[in-house]
Amino acid sequence: MIDPVFVTIAVIAVLVVGLSKAGLLGGLGVVGVPLLTLVMAPREAAGMMLPVLLCMDAVAIWMYRKECDWSLIRIMLPGAAVGTLLGWAFWAVVSDSAVLLMVGVVTLLFVLDAILPLRKKLEGLPPSKPWGVFWGGVAGFTSFISHTGGPPFQIYTLPRRLPPAVYAGTTAFFFAIVNTAKLVPYYFLGQLNAQNLTLSAALAPVGLIGVCIGVYLVRRIDAKLFYRIAYWLVFLLALKLVWDGVTGLMAGHG
Repeated sequence: MIDPVFVTIAVIAVLVVGLSKAGLLGGLGVVGVPLLTLVMAPREAAGMMLPVLLCMDAVAIWMYRKECDWSLIRIMLPGAAVGTLLGWAFWAVVSDSAVLLMVGVVTLLFVLDAILPLRKKLEGLPPSKPWGVFWGGVAGFTSFISHTGGPPFQIYTLPRRLPPAVYAGTTAFFFAIVNTAKLVPYYFLGQLNAQNLTLSAALAPVGLIGVCIGVYLVRRIDAKLFYRIAYWLVFLLALKLVWDGVTGLMAGHG
């Protein structure tokens, strides 16, 4: 069962997700499931990752327990709940490639919008509730299908220019709640089987190490540099997601 290629890719995927959970890498943690699909089926990868994500969520919310913008979470959670239910309903219909393409295109538009003058005028304004509910819904849906809720979440939260630790804490609490809500649907969909849970238990320590390293770095990085790096990484991520989505759809599989 010990395949060196599988172990290497799985460790890299979980480590990247762990760093992202701590608020580092600009949400690059959404590549976790796409990376794992190189060595396992997409649905199985999503099922295996959920318990690992919950372990990382627990550490992240403890580390950032005093640093969270609850007003943003209260705005986005109702939408996320609807998005989660829609993800459950469309689980067997929506392909992974379609989700990756959708997330990639939306994220690319977000990054392009961020460099336009209009966005600079909007930064710092009170968050729009309808807009927050909408992006919360998109985040809930894409998170359910393939754990790619990061970019939609960032579209609403990054322009707020929160201090890095507060941004990381808000992200941690939001996805801890969303991921916990996915447990029951994933169980009924058969994603939390013995094999997946065994893999989750083996990989969880790697994810926890990634979270701890990420928290250490986030608390020591300059806010301006943090957001410059975040936007560039999100841009590169968007290009990869679009590529993966298009190639997957052209190949006729999701």
